[in-house]
Amino acid sequence: MKTKHPYRLGVDLGGTKIETILLDPEGGSLGRERTATPRDPDGPTEYARIRDRVHTLIEAALGKVPHGHACTIGIGIPGTINAQTGRVQNANTTGLIGHPFQQDLETRLGRPIAMENDANCFTLAEARQGAAKGYDLVFGIILGTGCGGGISINGKIHSGRHLIAGEWGHFSVDPEGARCYCGNRGCVETKISGGGVAQSFFERTGQRLTLEEITEGYRQGDPQCRSAFEQFLDDFGRCLGGLISVLDPDAVVLGGGVSNIDELYTLGVEQVRRYAFHERIQTPILKHQLGDSAGVIGAAWIGK
Repeated sequence: MKTKHPYRLGVDLGGTKIETILLDPEGGSLGRERTATPRDPDGPTEYARIRDRVHTLIEAALGKVPHGHACTIGIGIPGTINAQTGRVQNANTTGLIGHPFQQDLETRLGRPIAMENDANCFTLAEARQGAAKGYDLVFGIILGTGCGGGISINGKIHSGRHLIAGEWGHFSVDPEGARCYCGNRGCVETKISGGGVAQSFFERTGQRLTLEEITEGYRQGDPQCRSAFEQFLDDFGRCLGGLISVLDPDAVVLGGGVSNIDELYTLGVEQVRRYAFHERIQTPILKHQLGDSAGVIGAAWIGK
């Protein structure tokens, strides 16, 4: 007897790896596969190689779906789809930029697929199955080398008119701040991403330290690391407090490597309360539960 619920195939396309997952109609995993993302920086073949690799992985996963059963397909990418042109924009994997990635795959597969920003996929997964399960309006944040965000409302991604809802990482909070790759100055990403904090530390001290190393230096009492880390916490509070004042989500969930810094959930939350436009802010700021599985699980849930 066939189930009324479909199987779900998710693809998480990142800068270093591509991962697929196949979920059964009850949401259980039937298998995952991970492979390196083809790279040819500044070369003419990178896009074609990525497209072909993703297509091959999808076909292989579809081969595991029982005959006659429906299966949706969703793909998370490190960028967004331009609502007017259908082409990839603002992608960290630069070989995708300017290409009709979704259309090309749909043509090859002969069927529709869903495609969303990877931060949206992370947010949806944590809202449906992870740390933010049970909350209606969830803002998800990926803090890593860069900074991304997504909005889930009642278990569905809110994409917005231009498909950029949640792109909080490129909200300019400091007109005198560092130049961001997007062209503006002082974006949230330049302030609280791992890459942004490390670059700021280098410009002030001449030392090349990662945020992880800066954090450890702070814990050990190093004066330069202490100053940098306290600035990071202050920036975190200002950026997230302002967001909460505008969106007033039921919960915020943090993911990415930077989200593993324990002080964010204590000292960082104190700073958020300082900057939010409410004297007793109650918004839960949650650590992810699904780890690096969130992206691919979320991709499976967006599928069509």
